[in-house]
Amino acid sequence: MSRVPFKEQVLRVREDAIVEAVNRLLVSKGYDLMTVDEVAAEAGMSKASLYKHFTSKEELAAAAMVRVMDRTLAVVEGRRDQSADASALEQLRAVVRWTLQVQLAGEMPTLPSHNSRLVSTLKEHRAYMDRLLQLSEFLGEWITEAQAQGDINPDLPPELVLFTLFARACDPVLPLLKAGGQYQDDDLVDWVCATTFSGLTGPVPAKARRIRNAA
Repeated sequence: MSRVPFKEQVLRVREDAIVEAVNRLLVSKGYDLMTVDEVAAEAGMSKASLYKHFTSKEELAAAAMVRVMDRTLAVVEGRRDQSADASALEQLRAVVRWTLQVQLAGEMPTLPSHNSRLVSTLKEHRAYMDRLLQLSEFLGEWITEAQAQGDINPDLPPELVLFTLFARACDPVLPLLKAGGQYQDDDLVDWVCATTFSGLTGPVPAKARRIRNAA
């Protein structure tokens, strides 16, 4: 196995620091309010040094979104390999639960608004689109299987179910309830998972019932 040259190692470390800085700013401010100056300051380097690695704000955000996709795909592929005996619905629940936990941990970037320039940039970004299509294919297999088993309404278009699950990655319910300081993170995850898959009229998790009764 060939050894990575020291200069290339340094470049990778610097790029990792930049992408991590972008991710933190996307979480805290969102794409539209984030600036390149803020990214440079967060990464601890000059704006000129940053531009040696990434040439625009769109390229910075795209790199962070690719990193998120890589992380998500690793979770999904891990469940496909290690939890093959789980039902399709159980697999989807597990992925949604992980997504919510990542969001509560402050590690999930806020997606751009529909008319943001980043949307068109991502559509033309080969690495991002390849990963998005792969993730959609994996989740789509579980969705159609769950519908065939009667665990998800088979009358719903699969893409509607897919986009509903994707929406959990930027669900405003979590940060709003967390900001109130009344509930534990695990309870919030349980409730959002329950309403995602069972609706507002579905069963309430046992722990949530105890909290509600105590109140």
